[in-house]
Amino acid sequence: MKLQNKAMLITYADSLGHNLKDLSYVMNRYFSKAIGGIHLLPIFPSNGDRGFSPTRYDMVDPKFGTWKDVEQLSQQYYLMFDFMINHLSKHSDYFQDFQAKHEESKYHDLFLSWDKFWPAGRPTQKDIDLIYKRKDKAPYQEIHFKDGSQEKMWNTFGPDQMDLDVRTKTTQEFIKQNLQNLAKHGASLIRLDAFAYAIKKLDTNDFFVEPEIWSLLEEVNDYLKDTPATILPEIHEHYTMPFKVAEHGYFIYDFALPMVLLYSLYSGNSIQLAKWLKKCPMKQFTTLDTHDGLGVVDAKDILTDEQIDYTTQKLYQIGANVKKKYSSAEYHNLDIYQINTTYYSALGNDDQKYFLARLLQIFAPGIPQIYYVGLLAGENDIQLLEKTKEGRDINRHYYELAEIKKQVNRPVVKSLIKLLEFRNSAAAFDLDGSIDVATPSDHEIVITRMNKAKTDVASAKVDFQNLTYQVKYNDQVFGF
Repeated sequence: MKLQNKAMLITYADSLGHNLKDLSYVMNRYFSKAIGGIHLLPIFPSNGDRGFSPTRYDMVDPKFGTWKDVEQLSQQYYLMFDFMINHLSKHSDYFQDFQAKHEESKYHDLFLSWDKFWPAGRPTQKDIDLIYKRKDKAPYQEIHFKDGSQEKMWNTFGPDQMDLDVRTKTTQEFIKQNLQNLAKHGASLIRLDAFAYAIKKLDTNDFFVEPEIWSLLEEVNDYLKDTPATILPEIHEHYTMPFKVAEHGYFIYDFALPMVLLYSLYSGNSIQLAKWLKKCPMKQFTTLDTHDGLGVVDAKDILTDEQIDYTTQKLYQIGANVKKKYSSAEYHNLDIYQINTTYYSALGNDDQKYFLARLLQIFAPGIPQIYYVGLLAGENDIQLLEKTKEGRDINRHYYELAEIKKQVNRPVVKSLIKLLEFRNSAAAFDLDGSIDVATPSDHEIVITRMNKAKTDVASAKVDFQNLTYQVKYNDQVFGF
């Protein structure tokens, strides 16, 4: 199935029930009209990072199900899979073969050697300081081989995630085969996780390196040209970077919206939100929540530094069980620019504010993505967080089938389901159509969407002071 302009759910295979069969039941029982697509967070065998350290892509982890289960889902929902173009697990057969045979391994150039990357006498401290890093040390790991030798290998993320060398034929063939296989098994979209880290080049910061990054994306696109799948490059950074990706014709994420919208709901001011929505491309996926924390850096220069600081401080004051320590090293936080919370708890578990946030999300340019915890207006899971001491687990609750049955009957969840059904069925949300954003006052916003044929018009007016809304569709007032 090709990509459709319908709301997309983000979920793990074992978060709404225990496996893909449970997920299929839940979707068809409760959400078949509210959700048109599903981003299946990594379903492959993996050695960590909740699936983001895959060992292979040619099979589904048996604890989730089989490719047949995935393909059955793809008959009813357009699907997105993850492909970690920057790295592969140290425990994969590929890396194990490399460790056993070293230079004799057919995979010896699949992985990026730190030692071979640098000319003699380098890297200097200046070189290391220049690298855009996720850790407070140089991004390499000392690997011991069976032949007794040692070599430093690039290692940008966790200890298990070894960086690939995208320059080599071996890696290019690995990428091509796996992407085409994912498309064969039902992928409408393939999310290129951490793609901006994939190009390493001397005398750069090794992040979003131009023009090489464009060549890489063109190669990937070319591998998928005869399939129904398209790519979604994922990048958490200053909004100008994803905007460059959009200018090259790709779908992007709006990771800035969560913080900008929180600022409006906390402050009662609509101006910054309106400015941002006027800038956004239509070919994007909007988010309020994902499997990670709320991105702070994504909102820089959309909100001023003072507004970002205000929003962050309010989050800790107003948010239900949102604490600074949950986004710290004490709770294994990987990214200091993210705050760990559910979106519902970020708004103090307030049904009205939460509904308004989702209303504005679906009227924003693009296709709305809604994380499974957000779909059920889930609160911060402190029990799971303290059990694992993993900050992001605050927003990774495991729902049993009986619990889902109960949650879908809450008024806020019922309203949200109706809202998403409206979004999926209304022609006014045509991505080739138009959008108008107005601010009658500094505490109100009016967003109007019209389809390309100009036959259907939808508008939403929100007052951030009174926390009220009005939705009209072709002059008929809608309530949820």
